Amino acid sequence: MLSSIGIPGLILILVIALVIFGPKKLPEIGKATGETLKEFKKSARDLTGDVKEDVNEAKNIIDDKK
Repeated sequence: MLSSIGIPGLILILVIALVIFGPKKLPEIGKATGETLKEFKKSARDLTGDVKEDVNEAKNIIDDKK
């Protein structure tokens, strides 16, 4: 998705964000966005791990019945 924006579009978005939020708020917004992405990745990783554990448990139950 970002590849369709291009460098000039990205610069325009950053300039508009700078005008709207100001130079003092941009680092706070960036930090909050980074923390949100980190939490999302952690949750996705945990969910994937839980699903893998459940699949392995189901395989073990099936193997024990054979």
